Amino acid sequence: MSFSDFLRVVRARWILATSIFVAITLAALIGSLVWPKKYTAHAMLMIDLKVDPVAGTSATGVMASAAFLATQVDIIESQHVARKVISSLQLADNPTLRAGWEKQGSKGEYAAWLADTILANLKVEAARESNIINISYSYSDPKAAQAMANSFAKAYIDSTVQFKISPARQYSEFFEERANLARQKLEKAQVRLSEAQQAKGILVTDERLDAETVKFNDLSSQLTTLRGLLADSGSRNLQASRAGDVSPDAMASTLVTALRTELTRQQAKLDESMERYGDKHPTIIEARANIASIQDKLRQETSRVSRSLGATDQINQGRMSAIQTAFDAQREKLLKLKADRNELMVIEREVAAAQRVYDAIQGRQSQMSLEGSNNQNNVVVLSTATEPIAPSSPRVAVNSVIGAVLGLVLAGFVTTLVELTDRTVRGTSDMVNLLQTPVIGFLSARQTRKRWWHGSDEALLYPLDGHAYPGLESAGSSTPGRLK
Repeated sequence: MSFSDFLRVVRARWILATSIFVAITLAALIGSLVWPKKYTAHAMLMIDLKVDPVAGTSATGVMASAAFLATQVDIIESQHVARKVISSLQLADNPTLRAGWEKQGSKGEYAAWLADTILANLKVEAARESNIINISYSYSDPKAAQAMANSFAKAYIDSTVQFKISPARQYSEFFEERANLARQKLEKAQVRLSEAQQAKGILVTDERLDAETVKFNDLSSQLTTLRGLLADSGSRNLQASRAGDVSPDAMASTLVTALRTELTRQQAKLDESMERYGDKHPTIIEARANIASIQDKLRQETSRVSRSLGATDQINQGRMSAIQTAFDAQREKLLKLKADRNELMVIEREVAAAQRVYDAIQGRQSQMSLEGSNNQNNVVVLSTATEPIAPSSPRVAVNSVIGAVLGLVLAGFVTTLVELTDRTVRGTSDMVNLLQTPVIGFLSARQTRKRWWHGSDEALLYPLDGHAYPGLESAGSSTPGRLK
């Protein structure tokens, strides 16, 4: 069917098409006017995604911003938030709502049914490329819509605080319990360390600060010094025993030096006297007596120096023996103390490990306790819901336009459907489709006119194909011809 055929059909059945169009349009208009009005209240929230100064973490954690906002939208539309709204507005005590639940058969939990009922009128949207969330609530009563929108915003804010505080408090209790156990373990380790120190008589395990170690180091220094002195005194004593008169100690003695000087002088005097006097001369005898006396004194002094060196060597040997004995005893004592210190060091490491564990748990418990007492949130109310003045639905103008468009479409469809069931010929295309025969022309009732000058009717034939019908006076032309 061509568009011109469709227009002929509509023109032929204009009453039906007009009736359908008017009926649909009026139905939409009347329905919009009769349908219960709903009012929509809007509340706007902003979520701050900066780092929490108490927890030290971002609000989103490892979640992307878009996913985080989508999660917040789901939270607002959850039963958890809806139940908070029910509790804050005391909707469970509303007799109308309970009657509606009982009318449906009182199946399931009343609170769950009531939450689903109020969630049906809630619409939550997250703005694109921003941290804004819009909460819209539609209801027949504008004040109720305002109260529900604001209640959902407040319930969501309370829920975010609860979601943050409740786990922190649970973790705080857990860490407190673990801290008590760690403290008990630390106290036991400290008691063991104290008992071990008292039993072994060791106050510090650091050998550098221990008095016995200091004493051992002092004995070691003395022993090293005495070994050098003993070696020196032994060599000097050996030299003195072999040739005491030329030993370094004898040579260094002032008395020996003086005696040797006096001996040399007396010897020179004797030699001089021998040239002048005879062997029996009193001067010679006196000189020889003096020389013998000096030599005797020199021998005595040299022997005394040698004996002094021997005594010094014996003293050094005695001291060396005593120091060596003390050194060996102190070394044995330190070896035993080292084994005891090793045991104490093991206990000290246990105490240090228990202390570190306790400090770490105590720090975490303090952090969780601080977070559990933090009732701040990262949600800011940009605008609270106000009582709407105009209804949001139904929209009369929009519904009327939609009804008019739907009426036009339905009128055309019904008219075409009715025409398909009717065999009335309304044009040449119908003849061609019906008879499967070519049409050479048609008579138009509108073009039939009366000749006033001779009072006869003249029918005009409008040709479709002039070559197909030779009876036309003007065959092949586009102007109407007269029938003979």
